[in-house]
Amino acid sequence: MTSHADITKSLEYAKSKSGVALIPFFTAGYPSMDQFKSDLIKISSVGDVVEVGIPFSDPMSDGMTIQRSSHEALQNGVSLSWIFDEIDTVKSQLKAPIVFMSYLNPLMAFGYDKLVRRAKDVGVCGFIVPDLPLEESDELRYELDKEDLGLIQLISPTTPEGRMATLSEASKGFIYAVTMTGITGSDRGLAKNLTSYLSKISEMSDLPVCAGFGVRSAGDVSMIGQYADGAIVGSALVETMEKKQDIIQFLKDLRQF
Repeated sequence: MTSHADITKSLEYAKSKSGVALIPFFTAGYPSMDQFKSDLIKISSVGDVVEVGIPFSDPMSDGMTIQRSSHEALQNGVSLSWIFDEIDTVKSQLKAPIVFMSYLNPLMAFGYDKLVRRAKDVGVCGFIVPDLPLEESDELRYELDKEDLGLIQLISPTTPEGRMATLSEASKGFIYAVTMTGITGSDRGLAKNLTSYLSKISEMSDLPVCAGFGVRSAGDVSMIGQYADGAIVGSALVETMEKKQDIIQFLKDLRQF
């Protein structure tokens, strides 16, 4: 049965087995619509949870790599309905829980009730919506709660401590800890004071804490694994796909530490 608890269980198991869970992100329908299902199956065979990006015309939190992939996917004709239909045909072959990362507009346009029912049908366990403040999320959370699906909250290094506690309590599945301020895909490296930042979030909740934004190497994954439960890799994976390199090998290499 699909639920946010599946996300938590998968991450906790991976943490206990490997020292750190791995959450790959890629944009649905990029680099081509024909590749989406095979790429999803491959990535789910290595990742512990897979984050599928829903293309959007104005991805404000994303760097150039993911912006470019989102634009090309939209140009290819990718839609939320198409993504659901494609996942539905391969859901029995997927080895890891699926999470959708989407900006709010595509979800609202689809309709929350229909969105959640379709997500449940195809096995999507949760959502990350970076432009939806907690205070404005009641309607979506109400629909998700009815089907035990999760709305994953994001915390950043600039989030006040009281706000961290509120977001940690509201999150389901895991807590997304942004490891730097700004946009995804930066090569500036991980934030200073990462240890105290991630430790502080972990103390606030029993949920797994997973860190993303700026994760590009096995060294980054290893460092995050010392203080958190999982590492999220997005832009570096999309770049690997862009270069037509071996995505399974890339993800396996991230675990070599």
